[in-house]
Amino acid sequence: MIRKLLIANRGEIARRVIRTCREVGISPVAVFSDPDERSPHVREADAAVRLPGAAPADTYLRADLLVAAALAAGADAVHPGYGFLSENASFARAVVAAGLTWVGPDPEVIDAMGSKVAAKKRLAAAGVPVLPELDPGSADEFPLLVKASAGGGGRGMRVVRSASELAEQVAAARREAESAFGDGTVFCEPLLEHARHVEVQILADAHGTVWALGERECSIQRRHQKIIEETPSPAVTPQARERLFAAATSAAEAIGYVGAGTVEFLFTDDGSFHFLEVNTRLQVEHPVTEEVFGVDLVAWQLAVAEGARLPAEPPAPNGHAVEARLYAEDPAHDWRPASGTLHRFAVPGGVRVDSGVEDGSEVGVHYDPMLAKVIAWAPTRHAAVRKLAAALDRAELHGLVTNRDLLVRTLRHPAFGAGDTHTGFLDEHGLTAAGPVDVRPAALAAALALAERRRTSLPPGWRNLASQPQRAVFAHGDDQVEVDYRHTREGVRTSLDLAVVAASPDAVTFERDGVRTTYPVAVYGDRVEVGPVSLELRPRFPEPRATLAEGATVAPMPGTVVRVAVEPGQRVEAGAELLVLEAMKMEHRVLATTGGAVAEVLVQAGQQVDAGDVLAVVAEEPREGSTGRTGGS
Repeated sequence: MIRKLLIANRGEIARRVIRTCREVGISPVAVFSDPDERSPHVREADAAVRLPGAAPADTYLRADLLVAAALAAGADAVHPGYGFLSENASFARAVVAAGLTWVGPDPEVIDAMGSKVAAKKRLAAAGVPVLPELDPGSADEFPLLVKASAGGGGRGMRVVRSASELAEQVAAARREAESAFGDGTVFCEPLLEHARHVEVQILADAHGTVWALGERECSIQRRHQKIIEETPSPAVTPQARERLFAAATSAAEAIGYVGAGTVEFLFTDDGSFHFLEVNTRLQVEHPVTEEVFGVDLVAWQLAVAEGARLPAEPPAPNGHAVEARLYAEDPAHDWRPASGTLHRFAVPGGVRVDSGVEDGSEVGVHYDPMLAKVIAWAPTRHAAVRKLAAALDRAELHGLVTNRDLLVRTLRHPAFGAGDTHTGFLDEHGLTAAGPVDVRPAALAAALALAERRRTSLPPGWRNLASQPQRAVFAHGDDQVEVDYRHTREGVRTSLDLAVVAASPDAVTFERDGVRTTYPVAVYGDRVEVGPVSLELRPRFPEPRATLAEGATVAPMPGTVVRVAVEPGQRVEAGAELLVLEAMKMEHRVLATTGGAVAEVLVQAGQQVDAGDVLAVVAEEPREGSTGRTGGS
C-alpha cells in the first residue's frame, strides 16, 4: 500500500494529484525549483523538497534529484504527472531500483512506446493502421510533419511544405525536443491536413483487464498543441467508435500495458484512422473523461499501482464534457508567451477549474505558459459548450495577456458548434487575429473610475472645479484609445453616447437607450482591467526616453537565444529570420521588420535576454530614386 507519494512535477498536475491523495488518504510530497518556491502545489503538499535551479534541465528533468527527494522525504511511491520525465524509462527504472513504487506502466513498455518510430512498427505488426515513416534526411513527400520521437505536447514538431525548408525545420525540431525531453531524435510522416485528432483513453490492470474509456476529440490546436478537447467526439459514429476502441485495446494488449494511458489517432472524414502514438502517462485533457464517465483516473492509477483489479466492464458514459486550456500568451502575436504577476484569477461557478495558479502568482519564463484548464459538463454538447464559453467570458484574469478571447470566439463559432473541426481549424477561420471589439466604453469606465480614485484621495477642503474636458489615453494591445468626459451641473458628460448613472473607484454604470450596464474596474498600477478588457494607462506628459537606433530589433519577451541566423554585413529581406529565442519551452523566431544590411548583432547563442533588449540592427536600404541625403549641398 502507498503511504506517501512524491509527485515529480509542478503546477496544475501536481495540485491535481495532491487533491486525489487527500481523498484516498495518501500523504503527498512536492518538489519545487527556485522559481516555484511559493507556488500553490508546494504549500498544499505535506512536505516539499527543493530542486536547486530554475531551468528544467537542472530541476524537473533531473532523475537523480527526484529519486533523492523521494528517499529524503520518506516517500514509498512516485507519480510522474505529465511532461518532463513522465515517459522516461530510465527515470522509471531509477525509481524502481530505489525500492519505490512507480505509478505508471513498466519501464519496458515506456521504452517500447517512448520511441514513436519503434512504437509505430510494433503496433503495425499487431494490425493497428499506421502512417508511413519518412526519413528526415531525404524525405521527398510534402507536406510532411516533423515530430519528436520522445515526447509530445507540440514540442519538437514542425510542418514542412517544401524540400528547401526541410533541413532548417528538422534542426529546429531537434533543438526543441532536446530542450523539452532530453532527447533530440525526430522523424517525419505525411501531413494529413484537415484530419481530426482523436484519442482513446485506456486503463489496464496487471490482471489482464483493459478498459477503453471513450474517445476524446482534440482537434482544436495551436502550434500542434491542443487547446480545446471534448468527449465524445462529434464526428465519431457508433460503428467507428467500436473500431477505434478495438484498435486501442489491441495496442494495449500487444504491449502488455498497465495503468492509465492514451492511444492517439488521426481520424479522417471517411471514418478511417491512423495510429499516431501511445502516451504512457496521464493526459492533460483527462478531466473530460472523468466528468463523462464519473471516474477519478488518478485514483485508479494509484490503485492499479497497488495491484488492484478493475471491474470487468467500464462505467457507462453520461453527457458531454469540454475542456479549454488557458494560456498566458498572445494569439495575435504568434502566440507570444506572457510573464509577470497574475493579480487576479477567478472563474465563475458551475465549471471545474484545474489550475496551477492563484491570485498573485508569478508566471515566469522557464515553464509552459498554461495557467489552468476549465472544464464544463452538461447532458448535451450544445449545453456544455455554451456553459464553458460563458464561464470563460466572465472569468477575471488580471495582469497578463491570455488566450481567453480566442477560446471564447472558437467555442462560439458556428463551425465549432456544428462539430466541423479539424487540426487546421484556427487558421481556416482566422481566429488567431484579435476580433473587432469597441473598447471605448471600457476605456471610459476606466477613466471615470480612476478619476473617482483620485477624488477620494484628495485632502479635506479641496475643490476640483473640473469645467474643462478631461482626457484619458489608454493602450489596448497595439491600439491607442482616447476618451473625454466633463463634469457639469447636470452630471458627467462623455464623448460617447452613454449616460453615467454611477461611478466609483471599482465600478461604473452607463445607460444607453434605457439599458444599464455595469463595468467592474480593477487597477494595478498603470494596468486597468475592465471586465475582460485589459488597458494600460498612458501618461499625459510622457517622460523623455532613449530612442532606439533605426532598424533596431528588440526581444519581444524574456528568453534564451538558441540560434543566431545572421552576421554583420549580411543582407536580409523583410521577414527574414534573424535569430531564435526559447521562452516557456517553445522556440520563437525573431524576424527582420525591414530589408537591408545587418549593421549589428548584439547577442549570441546561449545568452539570456529581457523583453525590450536590442538584439540586432538592420540598416534599411534607401528607397529607389532616393539619394539618402537629408539636406542641400
